Amino acid sequence: MTTSFPLLDGIIIVVYFLLMLGIGLFFSKRNTSSTQFTTASGRIPGWALGLSFYATFLSAITFLGDPGKAFGSNWNPFVFSLSMPFAAYVSARFFVPFYRQSERISAYTHLEQRFGAWARNYAMLCFIMTQLARMGTIFYGVALMLNTLSGISMYWIIVVLGCCIILYTVLGGMEAVIWTEVIQAIIKTLGALLILGIVLSQAGFSSIVASGLQEHKFSLGSFRPDFFSSTFWVVFLYGFFINLTNFGIDQNYIQRYHTARNTQDAARSIWLCVVYYLPVSMLFFFIGTALYVYYQQHPELIFALKEQVAFDKGIALPKLTPADYGDKVLPFFIKTQIPTGFLGLLIAALLSAAMSTMSSGMNSSATVFLQDIYQPYLEPNADAKKQLRVLRMATIAMGCMGMAFGIGMIGVKSLLDAWWKLAGLFASGMLGLFLLGFLTKRVGNLAAKIAAMVGVLVISWLSFRDSFPEAWQSPFEPKMTVVIGTLTILGVGVLVERLWRIKN
Repeated sequence: MTTSFPLLDGIIIVVYFLLMLGIGLFFSKRNTSSTQFTTASGRIPGWALGLSFYATFLSAITFLGDPGKAFGSNWNPFVFSLSMPFAAYVSARFFVPFYRQSERISAYTHLEQRFGAWARNYAMLCFIMTQLARMGTIFYGVALMLNTLSGISMYWIIVVLGCCIILYTVLGGMEAVIWTEVIQAIIKTLGALLILGIVLSQAGFSSIVASGLQEHKFSLGSFRPDFFSSTFWVVFLYGFFINLTNFGIDQNYIQRYHTARNTQDAARSIWLCVVYYLPVSMLFFFIGTALYVYYQQHPELIFALKEQVAFDKGIALPKLTPADYGDKVLPFFIKTQIPTGFLGLLIAALLSAAMSTMSSGMNSSATVFLQDIYQPYLEPNADAKKQLRVLRMATIAMGCMGMAFGIGMIGVKSLLDAWWKLAGLFASGMLGLFLLGFLTKRVGNLAAKIAAMVGVLVISWLSFRDSFPEAWQSPFEPKMTVVIGTLTILGVGVLVERLWRIKN
């Protein structure tokens, strides 16, 4: 049943949508070539690119997942953000100059030159699956919040939102993506500050800190060298490898390096992203802890949500834990405690968090389709108009598949956990193969193939451990998948090459 929605908030949301579509229409006149559609002809200033990267990182997963995890447990997932500067250093120092000097838009062309077409196809498939997983997770997160706020069907929310994102991305290309992300970055940061201000005014900063410390809500996890549970080191390693994947080999980012005016601006944009994202990520975790303390002070205010979640999940109310409804707490707080006018701004901020990540994902996936599938295998000599048409059709196709993925995710327990598991599954092989080609000079095609096959087996064993008999199940924490999978491919490739050279 749909709940009433204030007219002023509805107007704010409509204006936001019209603004995004207007930007797409504005830049649509410039899209006369595939180069403009994919790289904005290299005209983007470094500060705007940094905000664009920040907007991509600050997705609906951060907006809902981080407060949800802090509410349900502690700050252990924040260690992911602490790993960003280390991955940023490696990427800005080595990867950005490499891509800029190559002048190749597709990140995966390099793998074909190094190991052959199979390597390019494997990495490309991993990337597309990663993008679908990311878009699906974000679609679900936004639908979850808007459903809580308005009562509108989650299916319809995903479809309408998806069509809007597809429209302005198809019209405006990468230039529209980046400039809408600049606006979206500002809107969702202001939204986070607004939520924090309201929570602080109701719960009190000193009470939040005192209660949080008393119940260990600010804990970053155990510092024991234990890789079988979610310790500090497990999340740090996971974060380093995933962020290295993002900044170093994800087409979503590599493509935007080519939009910068020069190599220095491209490298600087990574550091700007880190500077923006780290404190805002911490802010979202603090919001989750603040909401936990607030509802501890006023348990009667959250009883309706707990009752609804218990009914939906078939759990007896006394057995319900904060982790069971963590992702729903922020939407519930916004619905019940945010005054009219501010509600519309916060929904616009949430939509910004979703749309920024998905628009860039659709554009980069379309670029991969053109550069790595269509031109090599279907029509190598396609003219400029044909390439632009293919890019637009591929953008629409990726958007539709992302919507389908989001609908399929409806009902998952934790937004952040679901995304982290999927990211580890698909990123492992992609990063391992790329590092094998980038860090080694002697490893050849055969050794790389063997390493990739062994890596796929290990990644499957780690990712689908519940499918194996208990005696054969992986003991490692699931977040170690990307770490072990990457190191397996790198290690096996080097070892096989050395054994081959000794034998011959």
